[in-house]
Amino acid sequence: MMKENDSILVFEYFTASGEKDKCIISEAEELIFALLNDLKDYNVDLVINESYGNVLDEYDNVNPILIDENIVDWLKDNAADFNNAIFISAENDNNLYNITKILEENNVKTYTSTSEACFKTSDKFETYESLPIDVPQPRTFRFKIDPKGYWKRAIENLHEKWQAEDPLTPLKLIIKPLVGVDCEDIVIVENIEDLSYDLENIFPPGSRIIVQEFIEGTDVSVSLLSDGKNAIPISLNEQFVELKNEKGTYLGGKIPYESKYKYEAFEIAKNAVEAIDGLRGFVGVDLIINADEKDIYSVYLLEINSRFTTPYVGLSKIANINIGKTIIELIDGKISLDDLDISLDGEVEFVKSGDSLEIRRK
Repeated sequence: MMKENDSILVFEYFTASGEKDKCIISEAEELIFALLNDLKDYNVDLVINESYGNVLDEYDNVNPILIDENIVDWLKDNAADFNNAIFISAENDNNLYNITKILEENNVKTYTSTSEACFKTSDKFETYESLPIDVPQPRTFRFKIDPKGYWKRAIENLHEKWQAEDPLTPLKLIIKPLVGVDCEDIVIVENIEDLSYDLENIFPPGSRIIVQEFIEGTDVSVSLLSDGKNAIPISLNEQFVELKNEKGTYLGGKIPYESKYKYEAFEIAKNAVEAIDGLRGFVGVDLIINADEKDIYSVYLLEINSRFTTPYVGLSKIANINIGKTIIELIDGKISLDDLDISLDGEVEFVKSGDSLEIRRK
């Protein structure tokens, strides 16, 4: 295949790799088709699983490349045939970093975050240590689940130390994988006496985890556009997160979310994104609005997603700009962040229901 200067390589990890889990694929499909709708002014080389061959006829600008293998393997053999790429992937198994690295090594210009930025933000503890003091974060510690069970005593010691700082307020902990997405394998420890070796059923020996103080509040996110140095917030989004049986499950969200802490959340998200070089394009920042109004901080940052996140599906329906096209023009230097005057018209909810993602515009 010859390189085409005016074409853009586009793909989404799960729809390209042939994922069969309906719960996963419903969200992935909404994301990739939202991106295709935004790129109708461009020649697109779309890599997608061959099972989607009959649903692409409506896109006159799309050249479908139908594959029947993992997209990472395909890219290793074919990335050098392309000049430009914009793609969607999550951090699972370091896919986001690995894909970006393959594209960079083959001199493909990406309209997404750099591999270094992806690596730093995929690792929750790297993110924690990289951010400046003006970005409030829950206290965080990194552990490894060792095969001899020393991890349990280490977490108990950490809890004892933190609880001693405020002995009158019961301390809850949250345990997460060092690299993970969408509340995957999150465990809430309400009472340190309940911490047991059963945790190894979720995090087997050798797993790397982070332990944080649990902050009660409202789960939100901020969606931003970034040129790699500077960022502009687009929206504050409510996140629907269910905490049940000591676990967290991401169920969807609502855009926009109105809060008196909106601009504080915007400032924290903007400062965080600008503190990490190479965050580009669409970026999501997860935060929590503190339920304790006596706390020194009203909003805490939880993590940074250096990629397209689910709110993009809703924003593509109510934003006054074409987000995909704006990202390309921004990174190509055709426009600057100062040129953008972004507004939202309406409200959108996106809710995981069974094996589907329901999108409701209000």
